[in-house]
Amino acid sequence: MAGAEPAAAGGNQGGSAAAKDAFIASLMQRMTLDEKIGQLRLISIGADMPQPRLIEEIAAGRVGGTFNSVTRADNRPLQDAAVQRSRLKIPIFFAYDVVHGHRTAFPISLGLAASWDMDVVERSARVSAIEASADGLDMTFAPMVDISRDPRWGRTSEGFGEDPYLVSQCARASVRGFQGSSPARADSVTAVVKHFALYGAVEGGRDYNTVDMSPLRMFQDYLPPYRAGIDAGAGGVMIALNSINGVPATSNRWLLRDLLRGQWGFHGVTVSDHGAIEELMRHGVARDGREAARLAIDAGVDMSMHDSLYLKELPALVRSGEVPVARIDEAVREVLGVKYDMGLFQDPYRRIGSARDDPPDVDAEGRLHRAEARDAARRSLVLLENRQRTLPLARGGTVALVGPLADAPIDILGSWSAAAKARQSVTLLQGMREALAGRGSVVYARGANVTDDERVVNYLNFLNWDKPEVVQDKRPPQQMIDEAVEAARGADVVVAAVGESRGMSHEASSRTSLSLPGSQLALLQALKATGKPLVVVLMNGRPLDLNWAKGNADALLETWYAGTEGGHAIADVLFGDYNPAGKLPVSFPRSVGQIPTYYNHLRLGRPFTPGKPPNYTSQYFEEESGPLYPFGYGLSYTDFALSGITLSATTMPRQGSIEASVTVKNTGTRDGETVVQLYLRDEAASVVRPVKELKDFRKIALKAGESRQVRFMLDEDRLKFFNDRLDYVAEPGEFTVQVGLDSQAVRARTFTLLR
Repeated sequence: MAGAEPAAAGGNQGGSAAAKDAFIASLMQRMTLDEKIGQLRLISIGADMPQPRLIEEIAAGRVGGTFNSVTRADNRPLQDAAVQRSRLKIPIFFAYDVVHGHRTAFPISLGLAASWDMDVVERSARVSAIEASADGLDMTFAPMVDISRDPRWGRTSEGFGEDPYLVSQCARASVRGFQGSSPARADSVTAVVKHFALYGAVEGGRDYNTVDMSPLRMFQDYLPPYRAGIDAGAGGVMIALNSINGVPATSNRWLLRDLLRGQWGFHGVTVSDHGAIEELMRHGVARDGREAARLAIDAGVDMSMHDSLYLKELPALVRSGEVPVARIDEAVREVLGVKYDMGLFQDPYRRIGSARDDPPDVDAEGRLHRAEARDAARRSLVLLENRQRTLPLARGGTVALVGPLADAPIDILGSWSAAAKARQSVTLLQGMREALAGRGSVVYARGANVTDDERVVNYLNFLNWDKPEVVQDKRPPQQMIDEAVEAARGADVVVAAVGESRGMSHEASSRTSLSLPGSQLALLQALKATGKPLVVVLMNGRPLDLNWAKGNADALLETWYAGTEGGHAIADVLFGDYNPAGKLPVSFPRSVGQIPTYYNHLRLGRPFTPGKPPNYTSQYFEEESGPLYPFGYGLSYTDFALSGITLSATTMPRQGSIEASVTVKNTGTRDGETVVQLYLRDEAASVVRPVKELKDFRKIALKAGESRQVRFMLDEDRLKFFNDRLDYVAEPGEFTVQVGLDSQAVRARTFTLLR
């Protein structure tokens, strides 16, 4: 592609490339066709077959890797079967969905992104890798870097938000954390970037749905985070379940061969999502399993997750000539390559270790990383409202803590919480009681169920394979509210923990409404009527309709799902032991009717301008235009002032640069942190450009009264975009630099890029 970005590095990290290639070539010369096909199979432990049968399949050379086993004792006999009983002794690898922690749950990815702190993102992935590798795992199906601009989509919780630049930064940091200096390290796991591609843009926010998108929007907005993870060295890519412009990703040659391998130069392993090859028949592009297997291997799907079709159909397809052996060899080469990069050929037990070193209790407290989780959780919290400095709360007196999520050890972990145990999580009730120990009291009342909709409860409990997660209080709703109101009347302040159970922000949990369930809204309204100060603590995995809370709560704290140490972290912020500094990584719309709401939308010929007549402009006439809370927004217990922007020059020569600087002052009485955000606007280009785009940011800490100059370097690369020919270019002309503490309240200056 003319003008394309530089080629990606791919996943080649273990030893010299020549030594790796020679080793794999020698091994493949000794492999039979059946052994090669066996390497392409990724089998779910328990779900696909019981362990005794799986051991026999591995010993026969018919399995390349497994997932969903999370102890060394479980994995060791499987590796024994591979390296002691199979003909060629090729080790298998062990994978798992380690998305935001393993034994220790960190905040969900959306919460980590809200920290705007790449050290936090990287450190959480590094700790996750240390814990996962200590359990014998070699690979994680993470990071999830799908851009999400429709909060109805349940998997919004798994990603890093709406912005290409911020999500790309999080993708890089995550891959660095998971893989460390090398995926061959015993305390590293191979990162598999997912879901390639465009999965977050499914129609109607409905999971597994179709995606229809112009190539320009793909390259500009949705593809950069995958590319960033690959450039950071991710060893694998998981293929999305959706179709793209009529072609399922799993059978999409353009996506997997032309773009991923050809243009981006990726040399890692590609993995189908669970059962996706079989689903090609339900998509309607394959008549039968034989055709589905042919389409997938031809498109470039190396490994078949939850496989039956590769094993069943590929041998005959090769014998008939419909699939060349060269296609099989390409895939096998990548599978063996990722195992080589993991160091498994050097030591198949690198992460499993010996039985004598197995932990006596895999769930032991000493295996957790509570301090790191608490720090990450505190940094992820976003203060949305704080009228009359309601927060921080003073210690002493009585706090009424109410709400269905106040004492919810499972929900605070969030979706895809890997091997984390609810019994080890700290709920908000526990955190507040410990924070007030000896200096006040907490009176607790549940107040409401998460929802009183029996259909929803049944659905959420069906999602969980082990046991029901949503346990209803059988008392009449009014009785529960009355109990909460009584607690509130006897207290100095009310803290209400409301939002979604974790299953409501999960795979396959798309919503038609972003409102709080009626049971919870009725509770909040009753608490407000008591006249006591009302602090609303939100737990959720997506933007919600917060109109009532914004208008009625005295303070509003977004905590996402904060993880194992969530209760302590939230209490730290509520009582002022930590000054919140999180910023929203996603816009909060005013209503479902305003979806999609995202800050970097394209410019329009008839834009709505606040303060001017709305007639014949692009707006909704029933309610105010624009987000309820904008991207990049978040308050602090102190105040910050921003100077105007100083530019080192008003013109930028080609291949040159200019510096933009601002002075930030902490004008309040407390030390605190804030995020200084730099946006650019291309004033006239060959294609319609966004109203603004995030291009850089700095998170800084300032003592009360302290000032600091923050400098941003702008060069030609910062100005580049994909034009209508998909060339990656910077065009001459005028650009506006915008700097602010969120995406809306900004200072601006202009400069010109010369021809």
